[in-house]
Amino acid sequence: MAETRPDARTVLDAGEIRRALTRVAHELLEHNKGPRDLVLLGIPTRGVALARRLAARLAEIEDAEVPSGSLD
Repeated sequence: MAETRPDARTVLDAGEIRRALTRVAHELLEHNKGPRDLVLLGIPTRGVALARRLAARLAEIEDAEVPSGSLD
């Protein structure tokens, strides 16, 4: 079990993170005019996980694979 600091606070709960990812995914699709030629690259370590989560959300929305990877 993770130790909780007395001054720690939750910024976003699981539902809010899901909604934020969905909102960002829709913005990416709007600005790119769809998923075509879209590639998501994350910077290690946390950015890679975010790129993968966004790619998965985009695939759910558009029913099209969006490649993701890392940039070091």
